[in-house]
Amino acid sequence: MSSIAKPGDKSGSPSFFSKQATVARPGFSRWMVPPAALAVHLCIGQAYAFSVFNGPLTKVIGITQSAPDDWTLTTLGWIFSLAIVFLGLSAAFAGKWLEHVGPRRTMFTAACCFGGGFLVSAVGVWTHQIWLLYLGYGVIGGIGLGLGYVSPVSTLIRWFPDRRGMATGMAIMGFGGGAMIAAPLSVALMNHFKSATSIGVAETFIVLGIAYFISMTIGSLAIRVPPADWKPAGWTPPATTTTKMITRNHVHIDQALKTPQFYLIWLVLFLNVTAGIGILGQASVMIQESFKSTVTAAAAAGFVGLLSLFNMGGRFIWASASDWVGRKNTYFIFFVLGAVLYYFVPTFADSGNIALFVLSYCVILSMYGGGFSTVPAYLADMFGTAFVGGIHGRLLTAWAAAGVAGPVLVNYIRAYEVAHGVAKADAYTLTVHLMAVLLVVGFICNLLVKRVDDKHHMTEAQLAAEK
Repeated sequence: MSSIAKPGDKSGSPSFFSKQATVARPGFSRWMVPPAALAVHLCIGQAYAFSVFNGPLTKVIGITQSAPDDWTLTTLGWIFSLAIVFLGLSAAFAGKWLEHVGPRRTMFTAACCFGGGFLVSAVGVWTHQIWLLYLGYGVIGGIGLGLGYVSPVSTLIRWFPDRRGMATGMAIMGFGGGAMIAAPLSVALMNHFKSATSIGVAETFIVLGIAYFISMTIGSLAIRVPPADWKPAGWTPPATTTTKMITRNHVHIDQALKTPQFYLIWLVLFLNVTAGIGILGQASVMIQESFKSTVTAAAAAGFVGLLSLFNMGGRFIWASASDWVGRKNTYFIFFVLGAVLYYFVPTFADSGNIALFVLSYCVILSMYGGGFSTVPAYLADMFGTAFVGGIHGRLLTAWAAAGVAGPVLVNYIRAYEVAHGVAKADAYTLTVHLMAVLLVVGFICNLLVKRVDDKHHMTEAQLAAEK
């Protein structure tokens, strides 16, 4: 798509990957943008399914069983951990670059990194060099995850100022659902390529790397940004005095870090995610130990799958609902309802009520997913849309921190309880009650969020200079 250079721009027509070249022409339908975002998020959502490779990767040399020189699960665990760390780092530190170059270049860079990370990892499998998997999927792929996560979201927010929650929910639901496609696909590919001399992982990495690169590139080519001052037909921006606290002003990415609102929302996300992510990682073991004589391993696997569905669905449903009730009120629901459910879960387990136990955790995990998809719209409401991609990227450090805190709290408290004679079926009681306390703290943090002081807002001249 061609684009006219801005007045005073002596460089001529902008390059294909420039921000100016992605400005939509009159008549462009904003409903073309969500599929472009999904083309990226469904790919990078594969990260949640990486564990399907762990078992086969322990048999690269032995093929049928682990050989003495094969990698251990603890060694392989660092691949995913590195990917999440670099997701957070790239999202946080590339925020300014994203706002400067636009979504097309950022999404294409994400495609190169994520797809390329698989190819580097394939070489690592063939040569049996673990550092190549750390570099490939962990570092390079992790950078692709971070860039791919934030760039479509900020664009959707600008296209859907009237339904920010729904728009971000669509994309981030794709991230949650990507694993549901990637897990069976990866297993099928490994089975296809498996032979007497290969476990099929390297070949699978190559196929996935190429497929994800193509899909994410298509998304980057299809993405468009709205013209300056564009708004949906017939829509009037809400006043800043409404209870939903939606501002018409903009706060610079660096200035946002000087506001209490950024750190309060950081804590809101951190506490909501901490309360869910630790349980998600131990769901299978937890339900089997809570109902030892009733729930089989197969039933526990079904429970994990059900939680994944609610995690994915909650990303769309709760974010869409936030358009009606407001972002702050949506988090109030998360914290109040979550704390109540966590408090009563041990009672449901003690009484043998599996239905209420499962239902409680399904609702909790829906709010865990909803926290991810609602927060970008929350940030846009508070800080405006001009730099929301970069601000969102920096806020994702809360996800990285929660990814450590949640599992540590769940695992170490349980281990402490069991070591001191508490029955395994009762070992989670203290943990889930602690999660309820964390959600009460989150409620207080959310309560303290007020509209951003006018002194932090950019002037029209400052905003024009940044553009």
